[in-house]
Amino acid sequence: MDFYGFYTGKIFDAYDYLGAHINNGTTIFRTFAPAASRITVFGDFNHWQEWDMHKVSDGNFWELSVPGTKEGMMYKYCIYDRSGNRVEHCDPYGFGMELRPGSASVIRNQQGYSFHDEEWMAARTDCRQKPLNIYELHFGSFKKPSDKADSWYTYEEMAKILIPYVKNNGYNYLELMPLNEYPCDESWGYQATGFFSPTSRYGTADQLKYFVDRCHQNGIGVIMDFVPVHFAVDSYGLAQYDGTALYEYPHSAVGVSEWGSCNFMHSRGEVRSFLQSAANYWIKEFHIDGLRMDAISRAIYWQGDPVRGVNLNAVEFLQYMNRGLKEMYPSVILAAEDSTSFPKVTDPVSQGGLGFDYKWDMGWMNDTLDYFRTGPEYRSDNYHKLTFSMMYYYNARFLLPLSHDEVVHGKATILQKMNGDYDNKFPQARALYMYMYAHPGKKLNFMGNEFGQLREWDEKREQDWMLLDYPIHSGFARFMKDLNEIYLTHSALWEKDYQADGFRWIDCHQEQTCVYVLERSSKKEHLTAVFNFSDRSQTYELKLPGCQKIKELLNSDLEAYGGSLKRRRPARKITDGRYQAELPAFSAMYYIAE
Repeated sequence: MDFYGFYTGKIFDAYDYLGAHINNGTTIFRTFAPAASRITVFGDFNHWQEWDMHKVSDGNFWELSVPGTKEGMMYKYCIYDRSGNRVEHCDPYGFGMELRPGSASVIRNQQGYSFHDEEWMAARTDCRQKPLNIYELHFGSFKKPSDKADSWYTYEEMAKILIPYVKNNGYNYLELMPLNEYPCDESWGYQATGFFSPTSRYGTADQLKYFVDRCHQNGIGVIMDFVPVHFAVDSYGLAQYDGTALYEYPHSAVGVSEWGSCNFMHSRGEVRSFLQSAANYWIKEFHIDGLRMDAISRAIYWQGDPVRGVNLNAVEFLQYMNRGLKEMYPSVILAAEDSTSFPKVTDPVSQGGLGFDYKWDMGWMNDTLDYFRTGPEYRSDNYHKLTFSMMYYYNARFLLPLSHDEVVHGKATILQKMNGDYDNKFPQARALYMYMYAHPGKKLNFMGNEFGQLREWDEKREQDWMLLDYPIHSGFARFMKDLNEIYLTHSALWEKDYQADGFRWIDCHQEQTCVYVLERSSKKEHLTAVFNFSDRSQTYELKLPGCQKIKELLNSDLEAYGGSLKRRRPARKITDGRYQAELPAFSAMYYIAE
């Protein structure tokens, strides 16, 4: 390992040196703990008797070589601080952990699995000029083999269940909520204890590699949530690892996050190298296609509060990490969950930016959902909540999310958020999604949204699949499938997401009627989208200069989707570039001009 690079926060491969590395029945254990007075290792291989490790290199690293070890054996470090106090810890660079509430690390062979995804890896891109339709899910609550909270399908089993579903429903990427090891189910993986350990809830590292491999062989990319801002407070994890604040800030004013977890101290080179190596680890060893980085606003600003100022050390860390990852893996997607107006989040680092490929458009999400919560009688006054996003849209490369955060903790599901009674919620949700898919920006939808889930998401329960037995929900699911297929196959909806000539408002001044008309364009086609978000049917004269024939591509009011129209209207010739569009209440249409 480049020790100077480790201390200065410049390396991405610290896990090749640190951790437990097995070779021909002998495992070399190494850990970094400069303030420890003594460290021992114990585990299955020595009947859990403490064996002393010895200092190596500059004395800040500890090492022990143990013969007679096998993959799957558990171990821990016993770290004694300068006062002789003893605390048992898992390995910060451990490649596996036992199932909670256990906290031991597990010896894993990193070379045990061979990928067969060469074709995918060679063709992979960051999708800037391609469709990116993401299905976000929590691995353990998509489906369960039983009703027990601690019962989950394995990574291998989920490959057989999830991949056909995702392909059939028109998504081309998965986004997995954190799969690093974590002790508390309710944290969903966002408070980690094992940054290099795939959670044992669903199996082993090789089983996760199999899952990713199978996704790639079926044309599905895999993005994983990555948390570079904070970590779990559990005593066996990173907190006070060597008896001092090695990974976290020593002062609680900035050291404790709003979630009660420990904030990483990004000014330390050792911490930067740890996090950069973890990011590289998932991309290199598991062929992960992208990282969605959580809570980036809490890295940009001290405690996420712009009033407290920019955390320059954390910003510098993000820039260095993102630039390094993109240099190594140009086709990998780096996405920021950031709700602030901090500039240049998706600009290249060479131009003073943070170097992300995409930024979640939280403003679009909030304004859009607020609009659809609003009663139709008040939508005229709120008309421009749906036009405002295009005032700032080209400031960054945005991704439009309807994520897990919007369907938990009393917020109601996406369908429930729609104004009005049960029957009126479905047409509004269909119109909402057609607006979302016509709006520039890549797409993300959380599991259950696609069939109109009515119960807020609970990590302990699988999705309410029985809803598909009800025609109105199965119709909504069919609508989402058709919408997704149109998105994937019509370049106007994605080719020029970040170019000004890929979008234009045709009409965004129908405040009294709540009608909106926009156009999306690509090199080969123009798509016109018309929306009636009022509660009354209307006729709208659509003006398409030079157009002689118009084809209805998708109509949200089809009977098959739960609407009133038996079939899509046939293509029609038009004169003088004018077409009288019949707009049912709470409806949307896509047209292709021919």
